[in-house]
Amino acid sequence: MDSLITSLFGVEEASSLRLSLEDDEQFWLDGRLTAGSQAAEVKRNRQLSPVCPTAMKAVQCVKDALCANPLIKTYALIKKVHGVMFSRCDPGDGYGLHVDNPFTKEGRRDLSFTLFLSDPSQYEGGALRIQGLQDSSEHRLLPGQVILYPSSSLHAVDGVNRGRRIVCVGWIESHVKSSEDRALLFNLECGARGLLARHGRSDELDLIYQAYANAVRRLAN
Repeated sequence: MDSLITSLFGVEEASSLRLSLEDDEQFWLDGRLTAGSQAAEVKRNRQLSPVCPTAMKAVQCVKDALCANPLIKTYALIKKVHGVMFSRCDPGDGYGLHVDNPFTKEGRRDLSFTLFLSDPSQYEGGALRIQGLQDSSEHRLLPGQVILYPSSSLHAVDGVNRGRRIVCVGWIESHVKSSEDRALLFNLECGARGLLARHGRSDELDLIYQAYANAVRRLAN
């Protein structure tokens, strides 16, 4: 599994969050200030200053929601959520193909996430495009939906042609660095949970959970 899409907030909650962020116009700064030299050449957006009081409160809200979501916890094996920020693209803005830096002073970047806050009917363009080996996937999600994907992926934000696209982006340092190992563990735990729901607890299922726990111990960094 290369990516995970799920609902983090309800539509109304996400829309309310977006409206509160839009009110702080003076805190929206040139996004190139946080980009590396290569990425800055293809980055055109605005990002909410981390010293903005509304942003600080919203960042913590997103972090708490990610760490409390059972599906995300299983998929990401979260050690730390960091670098959370809010990004805005107006007409003419976008972010060309790039790969995220592997490390920051806050932690390792194993997984990237984008939480969509704007209704896709209110803007044109602005799809998150994630490049695979032979093709790419494009995503314009509903408000409150989040996508997580390996930070090693080439990805881009298509240019916005109309309206305004506001999202929350950030990174996760996982207890397990390898995306292949995380996928193996995710499938194992999801399968075990499915068996538990269908058939109840059993000695055989205990062995599966034992194998899962010990696999996490072996693969954790």
